[in-house]
Amino acid sequence: MEEPELTDKEFAKFRDLIYQLTGIVINEGKRQLVLSRLTKRLRMHGLSSFSEYYELVTNAGDDEEQSAFINSITTNKTDFFREPHHFEYIARELVPALAQSARRGERKPMLRVWHAGCSTGEEPYTLGVTLSEAFANHSEWDWRQLASDIDTNVLAHAERGIYDESRTDTIPRDLLRKYFLRGSGEREGSYKVKRELQEHLTFRQVNLLEPSWPMRPDTKFDIIFCRNVVIYFDKPTQKRLFERFASRLQPGGLLFIGHSESLLGISNAFDACGQTIYRLTGNERLVEKAA
Repeated sequence: MEEPELTDKEFAKFRDLIYQLTGIVINEGKRQLVLSRLTKRLRMHGLSSFSEYYELVTNAGDDEEQSAFINSITTNKTDFFREPHHFEYIARELVPALAQSARRGERKPMLRVWHAGCSTGEEPYTLGVTLSEAFANHSEWDWRQLASDIDTNVLAHAERGIYDESRTDTIPRDLLRKYFLRGSGEREGSYKVKRELQEHLTFRQVNLLEPSWPMRPDTKFDIIFCRNVVIYFDKPTQKRLFERFASRLQPGGLLFIGHSESLLGISNAFDACGQTIYRLTGNERLVEKAA
């Protein structure tokens, strides 16, 4: 069967559609990637042209294929303990200060975190390990994480919590043994996250561009992770998103972004307080530094 051609007009239509649905900007350099991934969708449906597939994806009654289309285009590169300075900051500075603040009766022993764009789950599980270790002597603390992504395939992977052994190379060996189960038999060569970590996590599909997010309007978080997500958005979309994140943070709450991202010239709602770590602007802080 001859490979279908993706014309300039068709590429432009798909590029506009992905922007409309997700806010992701697809440039000309991604044309080959789009061609490769959409060709697989054509084959799956036995279609002979990209125009036919476009009609299928934009059919109002086919939400399932629209979701598959989004899944095929989105990029999901991530690792355990990626950008480790974020987790070091939380373990060495934030948690001791939170614990001290709670002892003084200045706050409840609760922590709520949102991972906006969690991909296959390495980030929330890394933070889970970090918080489990940091709160080891503070059993009264109730900490929970919401992990979301637009891609239903990666969410399913994250919720299963099973990873090839090669994906665990960046996890310190003692923590790997403590928080993961080594696979045997059919699962040999893989590791599964232990239930004690998964119990702190809720996974949910969230399209960050939707006008309303599927959590209660009064839900606020102490920390939001949105790392290596906004690099795929244009500046106006980034600005709107950071404004919405600001409205979802507790006073003095923290925002963690990716190493190649910046709020400079995009948002005035945050003050830098570390390398790609930002605090919601205002007189209040989540905590003061521990003495």
